[in-house]
Amino acid sequence: MAGLLLPTRDGELEHWSPTGPAAPAPPPKPPAARVAYAAAHVVADPLSPGEPGAASALDWEATLAFRRYLWSCGLGVAEAMDTAQRGMGLDWPTTRELLRRTGAEARDCGGSWVAGVGTDQLPAGPAGVDEVVAAWREQLDLVVEAGATPVVMASRALAAAAHGPQDYHRAYGALLSGCRRPVLLHWLGEQFDPALRGYWGHTEVRAAARELSALCAEHAAVLAGVKVSVLDAEVEIEFRRSLPPGVACYTGDDFGYPGLIAGDEHGHSEALLGIFDPIAPVAGTALAKLDEGDRAGFLDLLAPTVPLAREIFRAPTRHYKVGVVLLAYLGGHQRHFRMLGGLESARSVPHLAEVLRLADRAGVLPDPDLAVARMRPLLAAAGVY
Repeated sequence: MAGLLLPTRDGELEHWSPTGPAAPAPPPKPPAARVAYAAAHVVADPLSPGEPGAASALDWEATLAFRRYLWSCGLGVAEAMDTAQRGMGLDWPTTRELLRRTGAEARDCGGSWVAGVGTDQLPAGPAGVDEVVAAWREQLDLVVEAGATPVVMASRALAAAAHGPQDYHRAYGALLSGCRRPVLLHWLGEQFDPALRGYWGHTEVRAAARELSALCAEHAAVLAGVKVSVLDAEVEIEFRRSLPPGVACYTGDDFGYPGLIAGDEHGHSEALLGIFDPIAPVAGTALAKLDEGDRAGFLDLLAPTVPLAREIFRAPTRHYKVGVVLLAYLGGHQRHFRMLGGLESARSVPHLAEVLRLADRAGVLPDPDLAVARMRPLLAAAGVY
């Protein structure tokens, strides 16, 4: 098998060839022991002129094909979340079209999905709490109409407008009191988006968790669950145990997901994860082990994916989408390594090389020869060859 010269972090080059396990076949049916969604990336149109002020340009065929692929791996799709570059290149008009198109695909193939409800249609500049609530309501109605369960995303506009916990209770209370069907809430930590620092009215993570837990207790009747993305397994477990009956915890911890999903004697987390996008075949196969009661098998399958996840989501964590898109390109799911806004340049070449090494060890490269062939011109453009 052909190999590559891969850069290392100390500035050296090493000869490398893939030697990892083959990617597993998907499970024969969607796993049932856990609810699991992969937060899906979008595929940019690489030939779009990208004029300032123009709408985001997507390769719709490749974007929707990737969602069909995730469903075929036994996973649900979490649409229009931060993995899809919400707030980092994906504008609201394109998001609205993405929701419509994914809804049609889900109806055609029976795929399960949830979708992000944000406030990114608000004009630039300060917004009041009432304006935030109105923006959430507009998007929530569109998500419900498209056929998805809404995920109420943390709002940068609310983070900027709120003066303390009372403003968060006021905003979420106004929205949730009008809901007629279950929704999910999303707590996205500042690692993923620095503009969300101090969300829920607290900069200390455990104080924020207690505030959110109290909010959930007030509105448990309309909450299906809460997605927690703070990259702190202990905080998530404490928060999970504080939730009222019927309100599930969905892990967004791309570092500690195996143990959080496996759970303990007090319960477990469901999954809504960006890392499930690049490791979808392994994730689906591992979740099927839980259907068989094979907890050890589940953990054994996911263990090699954790070093990959930690590399992809390393600080600054908000640029994790680069590794996700790289592996989609190397895996043959899209024909180019380009992102909205040119964000593929946000990570170093040694980082991309390490992502390739760890993806091979994790068994998530569907065609190692293709991965090598596609990685070589990226390295050549960086001066390696």
